[in-house]
Amino acid sequence: MTNVLAVVPSIGTSELIIILIIVLLVFGGAKLPKLARSLGQAQKEFKDGLSESANEGDSSGGSSKASGSDSGKSAPGKNGSA
Repeated sequence: MTNVLAVVPSIGTSELIIILIIVLLVFGGAKLPKLARSLGQAQKEFKDGLSESANEGDSSGGSSKASGSDSGKSAPGKNGSA
Protein backbone atom coordinates (compact mmCIF):
# COMPACT_ATOMS: atom_id res chain seq x y z
CA MET A 1 0.00 0.00 0.00
CA THR A 2 2.90 2.36 0.57
CA ASN A 3 3.74 2.12 -3.13
CA VAL A 4 0.32 3.52 -4.02
CA LEU A 5 0.73 6.40 -1.58
CA ALA A 6 4.17 7.20 -2.97
CA VAL A 7 2.73 7.69 -6.46
CA VAL A 8 0.02 10.14 -5.34
CA PRO A 9 1.44 13.66 -4.95
CA SER A 10 0.40 15.83 -2.05
CA ILE A 11 -2.42 18.26 -2.79
CA GLY A 12 -1.71 21.89 -1.97
CA THR A 13 -4.00 24.79 -1.19
CA SER A 14 -4.22 26.05 -4.76
CA GLU A 15 -5.21 22.59 -6.04
CA LEU A 16 -7.95 22.31 -3.39
CA ILE A 17 -9.34 25.72 -4.36
CA ILE A 18 -9.43 24.73 -8.04
CA ILE A 19 -11.21 21.45 -7.17
CA LEU A 20 -13.76 23.30 -5.03
CA ILE A 21 -14.46 25.81 -7.82
CA ILE A 22 -14.99 22.99 -10.31
CA VAL A 23 -17.34 21.20 -7.91
CA LEU A 24 -19.25 24.44 -7.37
CA LEU A 25 -19.61 24.94 -11.12
CA VAL A 26 -20.70 21.35 -11.76
CA PHE A 27 -23.19 20.92 -8.91
CA GLY A 28 -24.26 24.50 -8.26
CA GLY A 29 -24.53 26.32 -4.95
CA ALA A 30 -27.97 24.99 -4.07
CA LYS A 31 -27.02 21.33 -4.31
CA LEU A 32 -23.74 21.50 -2.39
CA PRO A 33 -25.30 21.25 1.10
CA LYS A 34 -27.32 18.21 0.00
CA LEU A 35 -24.21 16.66 -1.53
CA ALA A 36 -22.17 17.28 1.62
CA ARG A 37 -24.95 15.86 3.81
CA SER A 38 -25.22 12.70 1.72
CA LEU A 39 -21.44 12.24 1.75
CA GLY A 40 -21.44 12.60 5.54
CA GLN A 41 -24.23 10.04 5.91
CA ALA A 42 -22.43 7.62 3.59
CA GLN A 43 -19.23 8.00 5.60
CA LYS A 44 -21.11 7.39 8.86
CA GLU A 45 -22.82 4.27 7.48
CA PHE A 46 -19.48 2.99 6.21
CA LYS A 47 -17.85 3.44 9.63
CA ASP A 48 -20.85 1.79 11.31
CA GLY A 49 -20.57 -1.15 8.92
CA LEU A 50 -16.88 -1.51 9.67
CA SER A 51 -17.49 -1.49 13.42
CA GLU A 52 -20.34 -4.01 13.05
CA SER A 53 -18.18 -6.35 11.00
CA ALA A 54 -15.40 -6.04 13.59
CA ASN A 55 -17.91 -6.83 16.36
CA GLU A 56 -19.27 -9.79 14.40
CA GLY A 57 -15.73 -11.04 13.89
CA ASP A 58 -15.12 -10.86 17.63
CA SER A 59 -18.44 -12.47 18.52
CA SER A 60 -18.13 -15.17 15.87
CA GLY A 61 -14.73 -16.06 17.31
CA GLY A 62 -16.33 -16.46 20.71
CA SER A 63 -19.32 -18.34 19.35
CA SER A 64 -17.11 -20.71 17.37
CA LYS A 65 -15.36 -21.62 20.60
CA ALA A 66 -18.70 -22.19 22.29
CA SER A 67 -20.10 -24.13 19.36
CA GLY A 68 -16.88 -26.13 19.24
CA SER A 69 -17.40 -27.20 22.83
CA ASP A 70 -21.11 -27.87 22.17
CA SER A 71 -20.33 -29.95 19.11
CA GLY A 72 -17.77 -31.89 21.16
CA LYS A 73 -20.49 -32.77 23.67
CA SER A 74 -23.07 -33.74 21.08
CA ALA A 75 -20.65 -35.65 18.83
CA PRO A 76 -20.23 -38.68 21.16
CA GLY A 77 -24.02 -38.98 21.49
CA LYS A 78 -24.40 -38.97 17.72
CA ASN A 79 -21.58 -41.46 17.29
CA GLY A 80 -22.99 -43.73 19.97
CA SER A 81 -26.47 -43.75 18.46
CA ALA A 82 -25.22 -44.31 14.90
